[in-house]
Amino acid sequence: MDKPAQNQVRHRRVFYIPGYDPIHPRRYRELYRKEGAAQGAISDYSVALSPKTGGGRYGWHVTGRMEGAEVETDIEVLVWSDIVRDSMEQGIFATYLQLIRTAWAYIGSGALFALMRLRKGPIIAALYPIFMLIFQLIAALLLARAAGHLLSLSTIPFVGWLGLGVVWPVLEQFRKIDNKLFAYYLMHDYAYSARSQGANPPELEARMAEFRTVIAKALTETDVEEVLVVGHSSGAHLAVSILSDLIRAGEVPANGPVLSFLSLGQVVPMVSFLPKADRLRADLHFLSARSELSWLDVTAPGDGCAFALCDPVSVSGVEPEGKKWPLVISAAFTQTLSEKRWKELRWRFFRLHFQYLCAFDQPGDYDYFRITAGPRTLADRFEGRKPSQSRIDVPASRYRSMAA
Repeated sequence: MDKPAQNQVRHRRVFYIPGYDPIHPRRYRELYRKEGAAQGAISDYSVALSPKTGGGRYGWHVTGRMEGAEVETDIEVLVWSDIVRDSMEQGIFATYLQLIRTAWAYIGSGALFALMRLRKGPIIAALYPIFMLIFQLIAALLLARAAGHLLSLSTIPFVGWLGLGVVWPVLEQFRKIDNKLFAYYLMHDYAYSARSQGANPPELEARMAEFRTVIAKALTETDVEEVLVVGHSSGAHLAVSILSDLIRAGEVPANGPVLSFLSLGQVVPMVSFLPKADRLRADLHFLSARSELSWLDVTAPGDGCAFALCDPVSVSGVEPEGKKWPLVISAAFTQTLSEKRWKELRWRFFRLHFQYLCAFDQPGDYDYFRITAGPRTLADRFEGRKPSQSRIDVPASRYRSMAA
């Protein structure tokens, strides 16, 4: 792993685009600090964090000492958690309406059946909030019936109907413990894309334009050798569109820093398979043939929330002639995590969805901290790496129209 760097990086800018996450971005700094130290102890290198200097978005500075070099990296989180929080401000009744609309968006369009041919894990994750919310409603109605039966023993006429008053408090109690059940959270997540059938809402398009401006500015910095964009989960498809816009606008200098794109745990098909995802499909088609960047896509079959080893371009049915990207590889959790560690994490589905950002106690060639804080560019680090033999690259989406 300690091969000398071919394309030496001394200074790097990293832009991390989270998925659908309402939490403050400091969680990503703490995750990086904790897991970077753990990986460093395992792999015999050092990743030291310090406060970010200057203004701008939330971030931190990293000094990486590994592979015979010292590298300075500035990491920024491109925040859209405020948009996520706004979209989650739905009452109980509105959430059940979301359930109906979202289910119809995927079932009525046929997207759900196309997605089921790819991976079972993310489909189970998508169906989970529907069944969990229905279960909560049934439980509330059964309790209401029981309460009504007890009240009906009274001699007062119609008092049994007062049992229906139990329904709302029971549903509210379920909602209060959603930090353990994740039913409302996941429902809002899938509903956000489904409400416009795959098109980006205006507020998200505006934020993506801001992100593009920030990345474009970094590409003009003369003391930076690599600009790395990391898109995790839903952040991966945002990054695809942002980088496509960046390249179309001619904002990648010929003699500037190397531009790299790392997509992790992507759920691109959940959006690209919807009828009005013309913009995303066009961007997938465009970006996959560009020479201005390198694109590595990392997933793992052990991550039940991602479309593991599904080439997001090919399965969306928009593979262009001369396709270059992405290079699809597996983080192979069952091999890169020890048997003991895998047993600890196996049924913690949401934790596994973030494993790409964490330490591996039996690391393979994918190491988030070497990629973000090491002396080699993404392209150099994975030069000659073959794509996973288990990747899925058969067109599966029934909708393949692209924005003009």
